[in-house]
Amino acid sequence: MEKRRGEQAHAIKTVYFGGGTPSLLPIGELARIVEGLRRWFDLSQVEEVTLEANPEDLTPQYLADLAGLGFVNRLSIGVQSLDDGVLRKLNRRHTAQQALEAVENAYAAGFCNISVDFIYGIQGNPEGLDNLDFLEKVNHVSAYSLTVEPGTALAVQVEQGRVTLPDEEEVVRQYHALHRMLEAAGFRQYEVSNYARPGFESKHNSRYWDRTPYLGLGPGAHSFDGTCRKWNNPDGSVGEETLTETDAVNETIMTALRTVKGLDVDALPERYKKKLHRMMQLYVDRDWLTVEDGRYCPTAEGLLHADGMAASLFVA
Repeated sequence: MEKRRGEQAHAIKTVYFGGGTPSLLPIGELARIVEGLRRWFDLSQVEEVTLEANPEDLTPQYLADLAGLGFVNRLSIGVQSLDDGVLRKLNRRHTAQQALEAVENAYAAGFCNISVDFIYGIQGNPEGLDNLDFLEKVNHVSAYSLTVEPGTALAVQVEQGRVTLPDEEEVVRQYHALHRMLEAAGFRQYEVSNYARPGFESKHNSRYWDRTPYLGLGPGAHSFDGTCRKWNNPDGSVGEETLTETDAVNETIMTALRTVKGLDVDALPERYKKKLHRMMQLYVDRDWLTVEDGRYCPTAEGLLHADGMAASLFVA
């Protein structure tokens, strides 16, 4: 995002309410935030405004009031699973039925740009998605492999043997099954964890992957101006990191190889090109990368190994 009105600034193109559960905010509080954004920033060129939401918060009344703000035009709903047993293991408050109803209610309220989050890689949810009917009203899916964070209720259940996680082979099988189902339903994978119908790719998240500058507001928020990263610490202080050329190149490699657009090696500084072209060819030979219009683009199998592949290509 950009500077205050009256100062030289880039135009804001996307706004994202997330990094927590913004749908817990009463509509009045959300309206105050929107009013503040409009006061301090030029929003005349905004294309996409996303609100993250839990299914249980999206009642017909809340959605009607949200639509009435005339600002949010995209919802990202944390469905996670359509299996009640899995939802209990994940310590989610909503049920599968509430998740289905949330999507139906959002669509009925006029929200035509709806994304849902799913988690795979947990026993009891072998296909990741058990019911595709509701996807007729969804045009974006973010699918993440389960990560057990230390100190969470799920971590305790795993340690005590009450929840058994599948092995890597099973997780990969689930990934491929999920990929096939979403492709069959008309979705296209455009990033490691993201699928969209044509034209509904997340504009906001795509700018992170392109390393476009952004401004984060609020506790724990991060900002990036192209060379420097800043973040808000819990104690009110601000952390800061200035990236070296090597840092920037490695970030470009990491983010680009997570997307189907891939990496344009020739756009990198001259001194890195020759070695990277040679190393990239190794992954072309392995069928993890293809070359399209001069860019190295991951295949579906390459996306599965994107992080490891990128790490092996980092420059020093």
